[in-house]
Amino acid sequence: MQPTKAGATRRQQILREAARLFAERGFHGVGVDEIGAAVGISGPGLYRHFAGKDAMLAELLVGISESLLAEGRRRVDEASGPGGALDSLVRGHTDFALDDQPLIVLHDRELDRLPDSDRKLVRQLQRRYVELWVQVVRDRYPAATEMEARAAVHAVFGLINSTPRLGAGEGRPARAAAGMLLNRLALAAFAALEGGGAGEGV
Repeated sequence: MQPTKAGATRRQQILREAARLFAERGFHGVGVDEIGAAVGISGPGLYRHFAGKDAMLAELLVGISESLLAEGRRRVDEASGPGGALDSLVRGHTDFALDDQPLIVLHDRELDRLPDSDRKLVRQLQRRYVELWVQVVRDRYPAATEMEARAAVHAVFGLINSTPRLGAGEGRPARAAAGMLLNRLALAAFAALEGGGAGEGV
């Protein structure tokens, strides 16, 4: 039986507030009652939607890995050429990093709390996401070696995923400014691959 639209929306609200609270205070620093209060329902009422906090954490971390991969594939499929695909990937990941900063914090701090099966699934999804980027980067900069392309992708992820530490101001103008800066920096990092041989003589 598929969840109703209202039920799906409620689950999304719970997950959003759980992510925020987990990121702010740590997984073990937040109780079910507090998550319930944040969405206006009793703590026990959460169990109609999730088996517990562990299930929320797993859905958050597996879910965002699935979403990033699916969105990345969509962007590549719809892009006009390698340059457009790379630009679209950068913009998509920047949007995620600015809009879902608690999930970045959760991944860094709480991934090891997942059951082995969920943690392995997250890692598999992440590897596929990285490989998608590496292929696009090599298509865009064919002179770059695979090692160089892979290093550049991981460096750009580190750059973009630094948003929780940027201290950007609140509001749409500040977000837009931060997004444009991150996009420029990321694309400039990839442009350093032009001509290849970046690692020679080092």
